[in-house]
Amino acid sequence: MGAYAIRRLLWIPVTVILTTMIVFLLVRFIPGNIVDIMAAQIEGSGGEINIALIKQLLGLNAPVYVQYARWVTGIVVHGSFGKSLASSQPITPMILERIPLTFELGFMALIIGLCISIPIGVYSAIRQDTITDYILRSISILLISVPSFWLGTIIVLYPSIWWHWAPPMEFIPFFTNPLGNLGMMIIPALVLGSQSTGSTMRMTRTMMLETLRQDYIRTAWSKGLGERVVVIRHAMKNALIPVVTLVGGQIPTLVGGSVIIEQIFNLPGMGRLMLDSLNGQCPGRLF
Repeated sequence: MGAYAIRRLLWIPVTVILTTMIVFLLVRFIPGNIVDIMAAQIEGSGGEINIALIKQLLGLNAPVYVQYARWVTGIVVHGSFGKSLASSQPITPMILERIPLTFELGFMALIIGLCISIPIGVYSAIRQDTITDYILRSISILLISVPSFWLGTIIVLYPSIWWHWAPPMEFIPFFTNPLGNLGMMIIPALVLGSQSTGSTMRMTRTMMLETLRQDYIRTAWSKGLGERVVVIRHAMKNALIPVVTLVGGQIPTLVGGSVIIEQIFNLPGMGRLMLDSLNGQCPGRLF
């Protein structure tokens, strides 16, 4: 066990280095760059631009490996991700400003999903093969099958057409108006956590059915204990262990899904920052 843990720890820096290299190179190999965008804007207004000089000033004339070394050195030595190539503003404050919203969105999606999926999964298991069970299982399959971005688009589009209502699109900071912030975040959180809710619901039902067939559960029933005591005190403790493992694996998915959800609901989080950066818009590219 100790040797395995040591090997895993030694692989951490290798994984981090490879991940940063892949991300850095992917951004660099995207067609077009900030210099081309600046040149198009200036030429469109009738001006002229020296592309070679701009690349030299931004450090883009150096080889890719030199640019990567400078970027990594800035992070490790100075704790800085550099400056935006478009606005020349420091990147680190931009990230620190956006992270809380993305964290709040993912945390709310996770909590709402658990509050919905676990009770429904447990109830579906203890009422196996009833009409209610079939309905709940169908709902879970539907949630897994429907993409969150499609669901978010439908929620924004059709209510505005049919009932002239749309979710709030103006961001409200939490410390300015906590209730207003939670009110505007609950719909994006529900949409973001829809797929994870369906999968958690199915996993909870499956593990509860397996646990309810165990001998110690039969012993609890034979002692005359009530259904609530058997389910909550005895069955759920063991049934939820694999569910917790599943939920841990869903966290990266929630963070990745926030990129599209933030764009749909106009939330200024990390996902929105990444899309704006890739599009060459303000606040600029991240790398």
